[in-house]
Amino acid sequence: MSDETATTFTPRVFSGIQPSGGLTLGNYLGAMKRFVDMQDAGTHETVYCMVDLHAITAKFLDPDTLRKNTRELCAGFIAAGIDPETSILINQSQVPEHAQLAWIFNCVARMGWMQRMTQWKDKAGKNQQNASLGLFAYPALMAADILIYHATHVPVGEDQKQHLELTRDIAIKFNHDYGVDFFPVTEPVIEGAATRVMSLRDGSKKMSKSDPSDASRINLTDDADTIAKKIRKAKTDPDALPSEVDGLQDRAEARNLVNIYAALSEQSVAEVLAEVGGKQFGEFKPMLSDLAVAKMAPISSEMARLMDDQAEIDRILTRGAERARAITAPILRQTYDIIGMVPPVTL
Repeated sequence: MSDETATTFTPRVFSGIQPSGGLTLGNYLGAMKRFVDMQDAGTHETVYCMVDLHAITAKFLDPDTLRKNTRELCAGFIAAGIDPETSILINQSQVPEHAQLAWIFNCVARMGWMQRMTQWKDKAGKNQQNASLGLFAYPALMAADILIYHATHVPVGEDQKQHLELTRDIAIKFNHDYGVDFFPVTEPVIEGAATRVMSLRDGSKKMSKSDPSDASRINLTDDADTIAKKIRKAKTDPDALPSEVDGLQDRAEARNLVNIYAALSEQSVAEVLAEVGGKQFGEFKPMLSDLAVAKMAPISSEMARLMDDQAEIDRILTRGAERARAITAPILRQTYDIIGMVPPVTL
C-alpha cells in the first residue's frame, strides 16, 4: 500500500510484566524505569499491563499467590512512577479482548512459526508433550496484547525480541490475507546496555528472583539497610575501577556495578568511569549504596503503603480496564467485521 493511503496509527506504547512475584532492581531498571520515562515523555499514549494470563502458561500457581503477586506488581508499577491517570494500567484478564483477539491470531499464526520460538524450546525442554498448549501459543497471545491496542511501539528486551518479530509477522499476514491496512507493524524499542542487571554474586548471570541466594538481588521490597548490606557484600575483584569503558572487559562484576550506578544516576557508563576511574571498590561501593538507597528505598516504602490498601489497588485496576476497553472493544469489533463474523443485534 502506498504511503499516501497508509493508515496513520495513534503513537501508542504497550508493554507488560508477568505477576510471578519477587520484583527486583532488574525489573525496575530493565522495564519499569523505561516505562516511566516513556510515560513522562508525553510523545505516546502508554498502556502497561500485568499479564496474568501469561503467568499460568508454564506452571500451576496457587490462586491466592497469583492474586497477591498481581496486586504487588500493580503497587510496584505505581511506586516506580507509573501514574494510572496518565498511563492505562491494567490487569490482562480484566480486558477480555486480549484473549478474544488471541484466538483469531492462533488461526493466523502458523505452526512452523511457533515451533521456531526459542523460548518455547527453552521452557518446554525435552518433554514438549507435557507442556501446556498455552505455553506453545504464548507468542500469539503476546501479539494480541500488543495489537488489540494498535500499539506502535513496544519496549522489549533481547529475550522477547523474537516474539515481537512474530507479532509483526502476524500483523502483516492478517493485513495481506484480508486486503486491509488494519494492524500496525509494531516497532521494537530495544533496551540499552546499562539496563541489563546481573546477579550481585555472579556477574555472568542475570539478576533473578529464582536465584536461591537472596544476596544475589535487590528486591523492590528491601528496606534501606538491606539494600546497603547487599551492595556492601556484592562480589567484586581486587583491581581499581578503570577510567575507560574498555577496561571493564572480562570484569563481569565490576561492569555490573558500574552499569547499575550509571542507570540509577542516568549517566552513561563512560561518564561514570570518568568520575570514578582509579577508585577501589571500598570507595565506590558506598557511593553506589547511597545512590541505590536514595532511589530504591522510597519505592519500597510506597509499595508497602499501597499493599496495605488493596481495595484501592483493585479500584485502580477496574478503572484501568474501563479505559482500556474503550480502545480494545472497537478494535475487536472491527477485526470481527473484517473477518466476516456476524455482529450481534441490539434488541
